[in-house]
Amino acid sequence: ENAAHGFDSTCQALRVLAARYGSRLEVHFPAHPTPTVQTIVGRYLMDIPGVRVTPPLGYRAFVHAMSRATLILTDSGGVQEEAVYLGKPVLVLRDETERVEGVAHGAAVIVGTHPERIVQETSRLLDDPDARVQMARERLLYGDGHAADRIVAALHDRLR
Repeated sequence: ENAAHGFDSTCQALRVLAARYGSRLEVHFPAHPTPTVQTIVGRYLMDIPGVRVTPPLGYRAFVHAMSRATLILTDSGGVQEEAVYLGKPVLVLRDETERVEGVAHGAAVIVGTHPERIVQETSRLLDDPDARVQMARERLLYGDGHAADRIVAALHDRLR
């Protein structure tokens, strides 16, 4: 979905948002190093104040960045899950998602890759703190974070 045209549209939307919100908006964009992505990012985002384009982040740095975000725009299923767990509103840059739990529980909204829709939904969340707070509740849709403890206890009991 987000190859070429979809990604191009997403970058156009980010450019519009950066212009609309100016210094009130900081965009952190870890960009994949492929030539196609780099060309599109260079065309739309490299010269925009408030848009910080970086190479992909390691897992810990990425989770830290997500934990500091006001909201997250992503096409990644894994990021959808982690953002919901962190209590961050998620705008899904796809036309459908296999991670339907976040959408079903109001923590994520599918916006697709049309620039107007991305700008509209992002602006709604940036301008309406109540809407943002309603989406931003931490939800344990994918477990409670204690699976490893239970596995260790079960193995310990089994091996005893």
